[in-house]
Amino acid sequence: MTEDKRNESLASVVERITDSMDSMSKGQKAIAKYILANYETAAYMTAAKLGETTGVSESTVVRFSMELGYEGYPHFQKALQEELKVKLTSVQRLNAASRFSDDASILKSILQADIDSLKYTYENLDDESFSKAVSTILKAKKIYIMGLRSSSPLSSFMHFYMTPLFDDVRHIHSNSANEVFEQILPIGPGDVMIGISFPRYSSRTIQSMQYARSRGASVIVLTDKADTPMTEFADIALFARSDMASFVDSLTAPLSLINALLVALGMHRKSHIEESFEALERLWKEYKVYDTGKDRNQPSEENKEDEEV
Repeated sequence: MTEDKRNESLASVVERITDSMDSMSKGQKAIAKYILANYETAAYMTAAKLGETTGVSESTVVRFSMELGYEGYPHFQKALQEELKVKLTSVQRLNAASRFSDDASILKSILQADIDSLKYTYENLDDESFSKAVSTILKAKKIYIMGLRSSSPLSSFMHFYMTPLFDDVRHIHSNSANEVFEQILPIGPGDVMIGISFPRYSSRTIQSMQYARSRGASVIVLTDKADTPMTEFADIALFARSDMASFVDSLTAPLSLINALLVALGMHRKSHIEESFEALERLWKEYKVYDTGKDRNQPSEENKEDEEV
């Protein structure tokens, strides 16, 4: 690939549009100006709708996307949507939801988007990286798990299930830079850091992975794709598609990937977790942590006394 082609492939959608504006036809300029002014809405328009809105034909919209270097309008639209996930503010994300017509369309669109994300993740799995991640975690002295902001529920979920599997699992859960680095200060060779972040990427998580790498620890990252700041300091990268559902980050596929990782680790640590779970079950039963159904049918001590009277 030539240097010019390489730079073109790395250029953002907006950069491509602005760089090509002078050479565009009148109709193409109308499309370009509309996209630059309303990109959070334009990203979800069909070619026909975008043409209707800007007063040009659908074929003009298709030619516009191809002359920018994309294979066709769907390729252009997907690139614009991917760019928006990183760059849109929360308010702009909220405005993007105007594409939904009613509650029913929201329900169906979001569920379908999650299905598509799972399908894409499944079809693009890297079995070798997954197995390498499992092996690296199994050999680790200490395991640090970090996911901030919208990725915090993912890291909390992972930490909850990793704790019975391993003796030393640490959950890094603060947004304060000082507190984050205090928690990862001891990390070193033989340890592993699992960094989790999806658009918009957490600078704290990236900085922490950089520090872990500088200290000789192994770094595993869970994110959406390879060409992001999240992979710069990673030894192993696992990918799952994350979509933008208005102001909400849809993390169905990342959670499914974490489920698979936990199950794989559990199978390798089966004897260890059997002992842990037996002890935990005894504690849960003694302190009535879970509702078994029987407790609700048994009268309380106070009610027993009333019955005897």
